[in-house]
Amino acid sequence: MSVALDATYSVGRNLTGVGVYSREILFGLAHAHPEERFLFCYRSQRFLRSWGQALPRNASRRLLRGVPAGVDLFHSLNQRVEGRARRTVSTFHDLFVMTGDYSTPEFRARFTQQARGAAERSDLIIAVSDFTAGQVESLLGVERSRIRTVHHGVRMPSAAVQPRENLILFVGAIQRRKNVARLVRAFERVPAGWRMALAGSADGFGAAEELAAVESSSRRADIDVLGYVSAAELEALYIRASIFAFPSLDEGFGMPVLDAMAHGVPVIVAERSALPEVVGDAGLLVDPLDVDALGDALACLAADEAMRSDLAERGLRRARSFTWDAAVEGTWMAYEECR
Repeated sequence: MSVALDATYSVGRNLTGVGVYSREILFGLAHAHPEERFLFCYRSQRFLRSWGQALPRNASRRLLRGVPAGVDLFHSLNQRVEGRARRTVSTFHDLFVMTGDYSTPEFRARFTQQARGAAERSDLIIAVSDFTAGQVESLLGVERSRIRTVHHGVRMPSAAVQPRENLILFVGAIQRRKNVARLVRAFERVPAGWRMALAGSADGFGAAEELAAVESSSRRADIDVLGYVSAAELEALYIRASIFAFPSLDEGFGMPVLDAMAHGVPVIVAERSALPEVVGDAGLLVDPLDVDALGDALACLAADEAMRSDLAERGLRRARSFTWDAAVEGTWMAYEECR
């Protein structure tokens, strides 16, 4: 089977969620199926940069314009399909733009049109969670029979265990959807001696309002707004942190939570969207709109080392069940269905 994939988002040194997913699937498929031929396709804005990345022996490179010709199957790794191939698979990561006030009306309209087009032109859709699968069905009118759930994986770190600091970590772009302002107010209930680090770019939709909550907080001196951090810096933060807090209002999966669990950091997450599906019984679930409940959860976990240890161990076990090998296998099974 010859397979072309949109490899655009796999290019870059410090990749975000879709980029990590793209690289793992692209290189994982080529490694798992050395007898097959893969075509890694890049849109014009990333094509030249892609030449800095060595490809597997059974993969070649092409500029992506429309849909690649001469292949058995085309896989869009980020819910964007601009034409019909012989067989088409697309991965849907989330549809939060369509469900909340998390973007401009203009972007919402463009996103919705793109998502509907990808759904209509795909023979099969891969959703990264059951939650996202349900949204694809309900918001885009796709029959459930055309949707397959394939969870993300995680690379388990091998860093040596070291003493952790009294540090609460949040990872993600600062924007309205991530609910940072309520997290900051909740942090004010945590005893003195604890700090909080916000790691992520500060230019998302509604970031100004979220950052204003930081500046006006009574605990401002204990909050570090780090901006975008490198992969090495993020690794160090996961190793240092004692609590990971992620009260996001809408997530198609929530890769930072899985990364935190893989690093043995106990997690507190919102009890909505895909987050309960990812965390299972390995973390504390709270109403993200209830600042008091979120604050109580943070304070309780900060004060109870035994609870932190228990949740850390549960998180490690949970994280080990999400592997990129399984994601690659699930993706190939979707291809086989399209033969």
